[in-house]
Amino acid sequence: MAMRWFVVQAFSGFEGTVKRSMEERIERAGLGEKFGDILVPTEEVVEIRNGQKRRSERKFFPGYVLVRMEMDDETWHLVKDVPKVLGFIGGTADRPAPISDKEADAILQRVQDGVEKPRPKVLFDVGEVVRVTDGPFNDFNGVVEEVNFDKNRLLVAVQIFGRSTPVELEFSQVEKA
Repeated sequence: MAMRWFVVQAFSGFEGTVKRSMEERIERAGLGEKFGDILVPTEEVVEIRNGQKRRSERKFFPGYVLVRMEMDDETWHLVKDVPKVLGFIGGTADRPAPISDKEADAILQRVQDGVEKPRPKVLFDVGEVVRVTDGPFNDFNGVVEEVNFDKNRLLVAVQIFGRSTPVELEFSQVEKA
C-alpha cells in the first residue's frame, strides 16, 4: 500500500503537541514503516519592530497537521486516539480520504518558499493608507497604489507640496496608518 498525505484536524494552538504525540505513539507502536512525514505547515515571516527585523514562524493552516501514512485500521486508530486530535478532514468519519498529490505538492512548495524567502507579516492592499517610517519620506502618509509581493515593495502615492507623487518603498519602510 502506498503512503498518501492526510489532513488531521487538531485543537488550534496544539499542532506541535499533536505532532510530537503522534511521533511518540508511532515509535511506541513500532509502526514507523507505515508513516512518513508529519508536518505542521508553517512559513517564515518577517516583521519590523522598533527598527529591528524579526523573523518568526506563522502557521498557514492553523488547526491542521499533515500526515503521510498508509491508511489501515491500525494507523487510523493510532492517529484518532492522539490527544487533541479532532479527526481527519475529507472522506467519511471511518474512511478518510487523502488529499491529492497536487494539493500536497502545493503545500510543501509553500513551506519551502517560506524558508527560502520569508513573507512580510503585515500585508498591504491597494487603496490602503500607510505611514512612511523610514527614508526621505519619513512621517509622510500615502495611499498604496500597487503591491509587489515578490519584491516586497509598494508603490505609494505621497502628497508633496500639494501634489500626489508615486514613491516606491519596501514593506519595511511603511506601516498601516
